[in-house]
Amino acid sequence: MERLLGEADFHRLASEFGRSELVIATRAALAGVREAVLEGRVEETSFRDAIASIASTVRTQLASTTVPSLVPLVNATGIIVHTNLGRAPLSQPAIDAITRIARGYSNLEFNLDEGKRGQREKHAAKLLARMFPGYDAQVVNNNAAAVLLVLNVFANSREVIISRGELVEIGGSFRIPDILERSGAKLREVGTTNKTRLADYEEAIGAATGLILRVHHSNFRIVGFTERAATEELVALGRAHELPVIEDFGSGNMLPLGRYGLPDEPTALESLEKGVDLVTFSGDKLLGGPQAGIIVGAPERIQACRKNPLARALRVDKLTYAALEATLSSYVRESALEDIPIMKMLSAPASEIESRSRRFVDHLETIDGLDLTVMKGFSKVGGGAAPEEEIPTYLIAVDTSGQSAQRVLDRLRSQCPPVIARISDDRVLLDLRTVLPEQEGLLQSALKKL
Repeated sequence: MERLLGEADFHRLASEFGRSELVIATRAALAGVREAVLEGRVEETSFRDAIASIASTVRTQLASTTVPSLVPLVNATGIIVHTNLGRAPLSQPAIDAITRIARGYSNLEFNLDEGKRGQREKHAAKLLARMFPGYDAQVVNNNAAAVLLVLNVFANSREVIISRGELVEIGGSFRIPDILERSGAKLREVGTTNKTRLADYEEAIGAATGLILRVHHSNFRIVGFTERAATEELVALGRAHELPVIEDFGSGNMLPLGRYGLPDEPTALESLEKGVDLVTFSGDKLLGGPQAGIIVGAPERIQACRKNPLARALRVDKLTYAALEATLSSYVRESALEDIPIMKMLSAPASEIESRSRRFVDHLETIDGLDLTVMKGFSKVGGGAAPEEEIPTYLIAVDTSGQSAQRVLDRLRSQCPPVIARISDDRVLLDLRTVLPEQEGLLQSALKKL
């Protein structure tokens, strides 16, 4: 061990990876050689070769343990808000804001006007006030945290009335009933999976009732023989019994989806204007910002949330505020369609995707064994928003001689950066709607390697 660590190659490894890690990796490599010798798997000549190659073995091991596991990739699936792929990519203004704030100190909790300690909640507050006139807002680390905080503030040890058809499971096996339980609230289910009438809510209200909760159908649709109480009806019921009505809005779309050929759903502001006391939604879905949970409602209710001890545990850091403020600013300045990648992807007409796809294929048409075909298809919104809705698009079907679709998919995923695509009818399909323009060259390189 000491002889090896004294060699020039190992000195360089110590400088690059640190002596402690080098010793651990070298000891493991020597143990492997020793085991092979004891088992009779190494001759004298191969033993010398094994010792000589330890530096290379150790370098490979150290490099593999220090490389980040979180890496950028190319999303060619056509799913715009892909939960498994990091949801919304940030806008350039948001990226610039993160870099600017991360580089040094900031006034995260410092009041520049008064020269003393301030409150981090002020960040993003002015922009949210512009987007939600007359309302206040609280930012926490994700929408599940927003729901947890609201329930703990307004229904701790009390009943929360919710339709059975809204007891959904969100990403990562987190379920609304579990969040209810952890908040200290008590679940009171009403109605049935497909039908919950206003009378069902009214019959459940009693002395132990804390609030009425409505949950957006984020990841599924119930179709056919269905019935659901209108938001305005629930608001009127809540007012009559002096109960807050809370809506877990999920996707947090700020702009009407009808503009992009999708069925219109109420925006968060529209729900508030109908009388909902508080709405919660995600920052990294249709808003197109960083991971965050945003609570919007009457100032006195938001103030109650701020005073709750959980608010400190669920608060966000300076980088989230930086990205969120830049994202909200794009909406306030009415430049969201130009700035925010999610908005660009949603609003891009199929004809634009077709033109991109045909130009893309033209660059690769001379490669032997690679056959690319442009065809009509559909993209999806994804991410707990409009789960069944499809956006017309154009796809690139990939065919390589002698390789199955699954083999092509696996090889694309092993590239650097990885390319994530999908299979349909035994063909790999690429949707440029979700491929950032600056990544097209990377995707072309990955296809050439096939």
